[in-house]
Amino acid sequence: MSSNETPRGPVDSSRIPRYAGPATFARLPRLDEVGRADVAVVGVPFDSGVSYRPGARFGGNAIREASRLLRPYNPAQDASPFALAQVADGGDIAVNPFNINEAVETVEAAADDLLGTGARLMTLGGDHTIALPLLRSVAKKHGPVALLHFDAHLDTWDTYFGAEYTHGTPFRRAVEEGILDTSALSHVGTRGPLYGKQDLTDDEKMGFGIVTSADVYRRGADEVADQLRQRIGDRPLYISIDIDCLDPAHAPGTGTPEAGGMTSRELLEILRGLASCNLVSADVVEVAPAYDHAEITSVAASHTAYELTTIMSRQIAAAREENEGK
Repeated sequence: MSSNETPRGPVDSSRIPRYAGPATFARLPRLDEVGRADVAVVGVPFDSGVSYRPGARFGGNAIREASRLLRPYNPAQDASPFALAQVADGGDIAVNPFNINEAVETVEAAADDLLGTGARLMTLGGDHTIALPLLRSVAKKHGPVALLHFDAHLDTWDTYFGAEYTHGTPFRRAVEEGILDTSALSHVGTRGPLYGKQDLTDDEKMGFGIVTSADVYRRGADEVADQLRQRIGDRPLYISIDIDCLDPAHAPGTGTPEAGGMTSRELLEILRGLASCNLVSADVVEVAPAYDHAEITSVAASHTAYELTTIMSRQIAAAREENEGK
């Protein structure tokens, strides 16, 4: 899309009530309505990799429903993301709920196709298993990427019941496969009990730094964002957000809640502080609406996806202006 082309934005809420019509993300057009997108919002209704409470397969549509109230101007980033770039809802990637290995392959192939069009991905899960095939696909395009992983848990365990692909293992597999830049990896928001101290030792050997939820509380969002920016530098960055990085008071609708988490305000402020990073794609996962109350979790997730989409749209617009100015 050149600077002369106008992106198609959300449905006009002054003419059609927000609660009317199909629930695409932020009431944006479907991908098949615009032909191509700079940012494709896609769902992955899959939760066969969970180790505790299921239900995240319904997370993507819950986030879409909660996103009806999102508006086209983002004052926190002083940007209108849907005017800067074409953002469209690409629907769901249909995966096999009975075969995790096949599901992982399906997600990777679908992500390959979407990234091949030039789009960046804003993926709505689904459980955290899907991060591995998404990272595989992104790494094919950008090489090993920096990773910011917002989560209560490390997700670098080896196996559960002998299964190598679960929502607790994606980042160990990603390190083993060489698709992550191990000089720029960080967990944010971790807390709670572990199986043993060896969990932390193994995680550190893989290259991860850790910013706990207590660190965020004590040091503040601005200092944490600054530390993360320095660690990432100008590397291609993938952000993966398990909504359980938030305290259950802010995100009760998730499968493995842990007390003592971040507030939604802290998460959003940290993300806004990463606006200068080279964000190539992102995901928001583990929203399980069956355990939610008054859409608390899905509202937080929709705003999280909105901030990530805004960052990508701003960068796409800036790159386009730079290229057209040469």
